[in-house]
Amino acid sequence: MADGRKEGGGVTDEAPDRPRGFDEEGAAGAVARTGHLVIRDTLKRLDDRPGVYRMLDGKGDVLYVGKARSLRKRVASYAKPTGHDSRIGRMIAATASMMFLTTETETEALLLEQNLIKQLKPRYNVLLRDDKSFPAVLVTADHRFPQVKKHRGLRKEPGRYFGPFASAGSVNRTLNQLQKAFLLRSCSDSMFESRTRPCLLFQIKRCSGPCVGLIGEHDYAALVEEAVLFLSGKSTKVQTDLAGAMQAASAAMAFERAAAIRDRIRALTAVQANQGINPEGVEEADVVALHQEGGHACVQVFFIRAHQNWGNRAYFPRTGSGAPPGEILEAFLGQFYGNKTPARTILVSHVPDNTDLLTEALGAQLGRKVAIVAPQRGEKAGLVAQAARNAREALARRMAESASQAALLDGIAEAFGLDGAPERIEVYDNSHIMGTNAVGAMIVAGAEGFVKSQYRKFNIKGDVAPGDDFGMMREVLTRRFGRLAKEDPDRQSEAWPDLVLIDGGPGQVAAACAALQELGIDEVPVVGVAKGVDRDAGKEEFHRPGQPPMALGHRDPVLYFVQRLRDEAHRFAIGAHRAKRAAQTRATPLDEVPGVGAARKRALLAHFGSAKAVTRAGLADLRAAPGISDALAEAIHGFFHGEG
Repeated sequence: MADGRKEGGGVTDEAPDRPRGFDEEGAAGAVARTGHLVIRDTLKRLDDRPGVYRMLDGKGDVLYVGKARSLRKRVASYAKPTGHDSRIGRMIAATASMMFLTTETETEALLLEQNLIKQLKPRYNVLLRDDKSFPAVLVTADHRFPQVKKHRGLRKEPGRYFGPFASAGSVNRTLNQLQKAFLLRSCSDSMFESRTRPCLLFQIKRCSGPCVGLIGEHDYAALVEEAVLFLSGKSTKVQTDLAGAMQAASAAMAFERAAAIRDRIRALTAVQANQGINPEGVEEADVVALHQEGGHACVQVFFIRAHQNWGNRAYFPRTGSGAPPGEILEAFLGQFYGNKTPARTILVSHVPDNTDLLTEALGAQLGRKVAIVAPQRGEKAGLVAQAARNAREALARRMAESASQAALLDGIAEAFGLDGAPERIEVYDNSHIMGTNAVGAMIVAGAEGFVKSQYRKFNIKGDVAPGDDFGMMREVLTRRFGRLAKEDPDRQSEAWPDLVLIDGGPGQVAAACAALQELGIDEVPVVGVAKGVDRDAGKEEFHRPGQPPMALGHRDPVLYFVQRLRDEAHRFAIGAHRAKRAAQTRATPLDEVPGVGAARKRALLAHFGSAKAVTRAGLADLRAAPGISDALAEAIHGFFHGEG
């Protein structure tokens, strides 16, 4: 954003993560009053500057975040008692106060609005709930034998990037075929420098062996250039050249070389097949299509690069209680490109609101002009139609799955005597080996299935005896609900579960209930899932505090659903335990030495050969190690010999 911002008074926002450097005003409003009259009271304190406004309910929760070229004019539109659709009418009726942030330009207001929406998640805004970055293929440029690899995140590493690809799987498949086609190395620089003989990839003809001098720098550079041409969409030239080389090798009776080139041509063909449709008239574009039905929405995004389709992804944004298509796409594009590089052309199924602002903001991010176009005919319109069809089909599948999930949640409520279908189920499990590397795990499920962004792991660190599963469960529940009670003592947050499932029998349930009772929490239902007779799946027993064990029918869909929940918690717990155990396996005594970071640790290990040798080294030997100063050598020696 631009730098010409001012700080001003009238601040009512007490949130610690409030955006800084803006004028801000707030109107508290009487808690007893809500609606357009409260909004009308704020008008006398507003001017015509651009900015962002927030509408809050009587509890202080944010209902809506919006931007405006003129805050006064936009807020005045909400001050009218009539003329609003049902969604806006409900929002106005619930508004008890408003807050404002002024900016220098409307583009700044757009960027700030999308940041606040992602941060605050207001009920009436369109919210993109999956905001992960996409992987790309990187051909490095900081080595005389460039590496080809998968890259995700900011593009800081020098080299040429190709993407985005819709999934890690599509990148892995492409890299696999590129190794066959161009024989470029995929090993890290440190592994490259340490090789003394060819690796397995060379043996299976997926690398040309530059690490041990089996190919010269000039010939390897030619392979790199061929790979770059292919990834840039010039595959016809590459395949023509390879076909000519294959014929020449065959004519010269070099049949082994001809067969190797033939295999490379087949690999290139496989890459093209994986990338699906390849539009001839569209070199670079993101295709974004929206389909709405029954209050739900799906946005399908296709990535076209170098005349090739590099995959697609479906998104299901929360639509803010029925927002129109223009508002949904405006919010989606603003949030989607918050951490992604936009294409030069964005083809859309509906014209988003404030297209000029979006174009300006995305162009500034890309450093060149970005066009947002809703094509009506031709190949581009065909791409949008295809994306729209995929959006319609994906939404239909999603709605069918949601209906099935709703039936299962109703079954859970009936089976365990809940007041209603649970909106949030938390499942807990522990994992350890003889009490070592103990980890507790929590997974979350709801109306839309597993909510993996809400998963949590707990490193057991209290005064718990090794192998004490009950003590571990007690610690996990105490930490989880103690923090939740502190953050939301009024039990208003959606983070409170409607059901807690424990992987275990009556002992585990008793430990969990004891932890909750100590915190003064008695309204959260707790159910233990025990393996039952012979520990066979399908014979599970369910334990509830103060009630006899119960079971569900062997073919009951609710039983299968609970088994899936339990198995997912078990999978997540085991994964967390293995990661902790692996980290401990990689640990060395040098990790505890003050002043010894990763680089110096590598230098010490390379010089002495092992961590044990470092611990036994004399002061003179430590001083002789590369990169180790006299002061650090004395600190290391003192640490291991009791002199520190």
